[in-house]
Amino acid sequence: MSVRRVVPDIHSDALEENRTFYGLLGFEEVMNHGWVMTLSSPTNPTAQLTFMTHDKTAPVAPDMSIEVDDVDAAYAAVLASGAQILRPLQEEEWGVRRFFVKDPNGKVVNVLGHAAPGHDVTADDSL
Repeated sequence: MSVRRVVPDIHSDALEENRTFYGLLGFEEVMNHGWVMTLSSPTNPTAQLTFMTHDKTAPVAPDMSIEVDDVDAAYAAVLASGAQILRPLQEEEWGVRRFFVKDPNGKVVNVLGHAAPGHDVTADDSL
């Protein structure tokens, strides 16, 4: 299993203000669902910041997101370790499989992987 990117998730109600401010440093908006927005460097696309007002489908907003190439293997490893799973592995309507786990510092980590192209992800999968 390999890590594709690590992104801080910043809790904020000022999405537009953050887009403007971090735009001054070269970041551009690459995703915006209204409640969550990701900015990325056009020259280094894995350099990202995510801002969220809340998490649409989870009871708690994460502190960071870690994208891995095999989220099922990551889930199995974390589950077997006895770490506290805050949200089980699920597919989201926006094309990711993810779970939340609490790290040793009490931080909420959103571990995710993107669904395979052509994979049918429905709204019912996110419940």
